[in-house]
Order: sequence, then structure tokens, then C-alpha cells
Amino acid sequence: MTRYLFVTAHPEPQSFNHAMTNEATRHLRSQGFEVKHSDLYGMGWQPVSDRRNFTSISDPHYLKQQVEEVYATDHDTFAPDIAAEIEKLFWCDVLVLQFPLWWFGMPGILKGWVDRVFAMSKTYGWGEWYDAGKFRGKRAMVSLTTGAPEGMFGDGGMNPAMETILVPIHHGIFKFTGFEVLPPFIAWEVAHISQEARGEYLEKYSQVLAQL
Repeated sequence: MTRYLFVTAHPEPQSFNHAMTNEATRHLRSQGFEVKHSDLYGMGWQPVSDRRNFTSISDPHYLKQQVEEVYATDHDTFAPDIAAEIEKLFWCDVLVLQFPLWWFGMPGILKGWVDRVFAMSKTYGWGEWYDAGKFRGKRAMVSLTTGAPEGMFGDGGMNPAMETILVPIHHGIFKFTGFEVLPPFIAWEVAHISQEARGEYLEKYSQVLAQL
């Protein structure tokens, strides 16, 4: 059965983002799928990438992150929080990043998760990228919420198309490391719609994931 990893980045446990992850998890598990969840705010994820990424480093006088990531890969010296998330990445068949769109991008805590967990040599490097990437055969998708309506994005709107906004994630993270990029799931203007409309989003989201 397909194994799903949800990485959720929202500070409010009662938010619609958490409702999406919770409902999807409930539905998928009821269908026999395996699910793991990294609730970044809930677990107190430390997003700053620095020497704390490692239990020991090769050069104590000058930090070059990629060099130390290679060293950590070879010597098993990633900090426990990073090692646990890397293990989840290799475990899953489908990675889902769940977040509210903030300033046309992901929340800082989620960017910090990517910065620390997608380590050189361990998750990419030396020709192991794109079609030859470490995560080839796996799939990844973005699920996000917006404050603005769909009509404000793309042609006729004041904002870029969502496909453009998501290029750094779709291409720079997913595709670069070998994931097959799945279409994003977008819940538009969730703070301004009815409870019934939110319920429809939740039902549709669960169905989309179960059919992957």
C-alpha cells in the first residue's frame, strides 16, 4: 500500500490546514494506507540551519553546510531531528507539503525544514538529481490554502499564476531531487467561504489523495 508523509506548517492546530491533514489522514488510514505526519509547529521544529544540524563536524573552525552534510552522510552525524525526518522521506511513497501561502511562498518554518533535511549527498548530489535523483519513483505534491480568491491569480488577476509561484518548490525541490511532481491541491480563500464549502474541500482532498 502507498505510504504518505504529510509535512504541515501552520501555527494554529484548529486551522483549516490542520483540518486538511487530519481528514486526509483519517480517510487514508481507513482505506488501509500508511501515513506519517510531521507537524512542524507542534513538534517545535528548529528551522535555522547551522552547526546544530550535526552532532560533530569535519571543520570546527569554518562551517560549509554542504561539506558537513557530506561528512554527516558518511559518518552518521546528522542531528537526531534531521535524521528522523530524512528517514521519513525515504520511507514515504508520496510526500505532501501542507501550508498556507504566505508572501507567495511557504512559511519560514517549512523552508527551514527543507534547508536542513534535504542534505547534500544524503538526498541529492554528484549526478543524483532530476531523473536520476535519490527520490525517483516517489511522488510529491503541494497542498495549500490562500486568503485571496482564485480570480486574483493568473490571467486577469493581479498576482502571478499559481504554477509560477510554485516553481521554486515544484522544480527547485521536488523535481531536482527526483520526485514526480503531482498537481497541487489548492483551497482558495478559506477564511471567506462557508462551512459547507470547506467541507467540500476536505472531501475532495481526501478523494484526490486516495486515488494517487
